[in-house]
Amino acid sequence: MKKNPRKTVLITGALGGIGKALCKAFDEEGWTVIGTDIQIKDSAPHCALAMHIDLDRFCRESDYKKEVFEKITSNTSRLDALINNAAVQLLASTDELNLSDWYETMNVNLTAPMLLSQLFLPMLEASGGSVVNIASIHQQLTKPRFVSYATSKSALVGLTKAMAVDLQGRVRINCISPAAIRTDMLRAGFNHDETAITALGKLHPVQRIGYPDEVAKLALFLASEEAKFINGANLQLDGGISSVLHDL
Repeated sequence: MKKNPRKTVLITGALGGIGKALCKAFDEEGWTVIGTDIQIKDSAPHCALAMHIDLDRFCRESDYKKEVFEKITSNTSRLDALINNAAVQLLASTDELNLSDWYETMNVNLTAPMLLSQLFLPMLEASGGSVVNIASIHQQLTKPRFVSYATSKSALVGLTKAMAVDLQGRVRINCISPAAIRTDMLRAGFNHDETAITALGKLHPVQRIGYPDEVAKLALFLASEEAKFINGANLQLDGGISSVLHDL
């Protein structure tokens, strides 16, 4: 009897805090992991294939998009899941926001997930696979200077729902919107001030911020056979903070 081939997943942003956890979780579950990141040179942890991909360029140049597709398909004939995790966070207030940063944010955070889903749709459909988009609590609750980022993540949730309906069950599309997750990006945003990060955790009803592996485990579940009836969902992985009303 032939063994079932290993499932294959494509994960963008493989070198980020959440990206590393995603690659590890899928690898340990027996998936073949293809990881992409703009910082990748030759390899990445838990990736059978690691690729340098500039998603902003991927959105702007059709020849580059073709090159990426050919490189991936030359290494695998199947794809069971696409995890759109890569993102940029370019902060600016409304009056100082420049168009270049706006376009880069929309390309990486929104257009790339759409194009990758479109590009690999035949492979995903053939395997009965799914797409998991990593959005953010900023799709619903945001802060000053997050204009581009919050807009892109709100649109990513909208894209998730629209594609789930449009594809009519051919491929499932779901979304995860994490709140504060302990990553280098979050620590940098708080100038590595652990006191401030601890205070942030206390704002969450669970009394802490999240961990990358918690995002990864949820993504793994959404890509699994057990989640076949979940489609077009945006799951808020937020420790309850979106239910909190703060009175001064």
